[in-house]
Amino acid sequence: MTKDAIVVGAGPVGLMLAGELRLGGADVAVYEKLPAPSGESRGVGFTRRAAEIFDQRQLLDRFGEVEWAQGHFGGVRIDFGKLDDNHFSVRGIPQFHTEEILEAWLRELGVTVHRNHEITGFRQNTDEVTVQFTGPDGAGEESARYLVGCDGARSLVRNLAGIDFPGWGATRGMYMADVVGSGVQPRPIGERVEGGMVMAFDLQNGVDRIVIHDENLRPHEDRSTLRFTDIADAWQRMTGESLHQAEVRWISSFTDTTRQASAYRAGRVFLAGDAAHIHMPAGAQGMSVGVQDAVNLGWKLAADITGWAPQGLLDTYHSERHPVGRMLMRNTRAQTRLYLSGAEMEPLRQVMGELVGIPEVARHLAGIVSGLDVRYDMGGATHPLAGLRMPPDQVLRRAGAGRVRIAELLHTGRPVLVVAESGAAGEATARCADGWADRVDVAVGTWDDAAAAGTGLPQSVLLRPDGYVAWAAPGSDSLPAALERWFGRPRSTVRAA
Repeated sequence: MTKDAIVVGAGPVGLMLAGELRLGGADVAVYEKLPAPSGESRGVGFTRRAAEIFDQRQLLDRFGEVEWAQGHFGGVRIDFGKLDDNHFSVRGIPQFHTEEILEAWLRELGVTVHRNHEITGFRQNTDEVTVQFTGPDGAGEESARYLVGCDGARSLVRNLAGIDFPGWGATRGMYMADVVGSGVQPRPIGERVEGGMVMAFDLQNGVDRIVIHDENLRPHEDRSTLRFTDIADAWQRMTGESLHQAEVRWISSFTDTTRQASAYRAGRVFLAGDAAHIHMPAGAQGMSVGVQDAVNLGWKLAADITGWAPQGLLDTYHSERHPVGRMLMRNTRAQTRLYLSGAEMEPLRQVMGELVGIPEVARHLAGIVSGLDVRYDMGGATHPLAGLRMPPDQVLRRAGAGRVRIAELLHTGRPVLVVAESGAAGEATARCADGWADRVDVAVGTWDDAAAAGTGLPQSVLLRPDGYVAWAAPGSDSLPAALERWFGRPRSTVRAA
């Protein structure tokens, strides 16, 4: 066995997963069949939760100045500014730029991306997975304890693992183009026109992203036959504006095909990202949910590899993420019908427009598209925050160490026990984690008054490496039980964190 884990696919999901595994102490390799990054960008941003995840790993600042975008549900605008939590997504970040940032991070962590290496097969037994590949030097094999397919909608890993991919086939198609010098009217969340929908927005450095849904067009599964003239002709027919003079950078097409893997695990093989779920693009949810898959799976696999994972921890990847994928399928199908259907859907659009004016409805729909509504089952933890992500901008004041945001405490990818109680009670809570000092950090302080006002923050909170609340006080079972449930049995010999 030469590796702890092999990740197939060097898109954002595969790269993020490899980084998470390395942070957790695993020896990981990434295999990618393309000889070099394609430079293409089906995704052009990410949701609020994905932004928080990048922040948790000290990666968000690497994107530079970002554009925070308003949101919508199936074309019905939601006023994020009126909501208590921050649901604003990031727009205008080409996917290739996200991949560049993540690959640079992997180089810093010492992870190699093996480009021009195509996986051709694998075999697994109870102890390892052996991967066959072809590369610049010919055919080869490498073994690892685990294999993760992040290799897209047509995942070879999923197919060879025998995992079903049920769902719904294509019923409608869309065209996409990145152009320079288009001179078209901006339509950042799309505009319904007779016969379909058109969208145009500034992507980066004068490049416009053009998206077209023509109700008369058949789903275009074979991208090899698509020409820019098809896209430009459709745009002119639907808007009266001409794109024919524009400089073309990239063209593509996609459909509303919606499928989800029946299982996210088969023995020592796992799936994440598009290999596990595909759908019509809607607000950068696909890549963002895939990144969340990676961060959920990464620390759990690393825990198993390094020997401290409690029994059943790896099974929680499917039990936690499969329902999230199922809800993603439902919400993107609903948005597709609402957004792209014809005039017969207009009464429902009007009703939805009225409903989003109700704060509770707006919060619910915003949570769906931002990813902030995800809640996991944390067993005996009954605090209102249990199972939710801890707001990353909450500030802890530590004696002699200044102010620190929750996101900063998670930079190392380790679990964190935040103790915000003073006196003997706080000291006793902190001591509970002594047996887990080799894998759980402890941060002691008090909540910043300005940040904590009216938020109902817990006295103490146990955070998983993915930023979700595993335990909080008051209102949960015992802290040692929660520590053992998620982070294994305590060590008999304790070393300082």
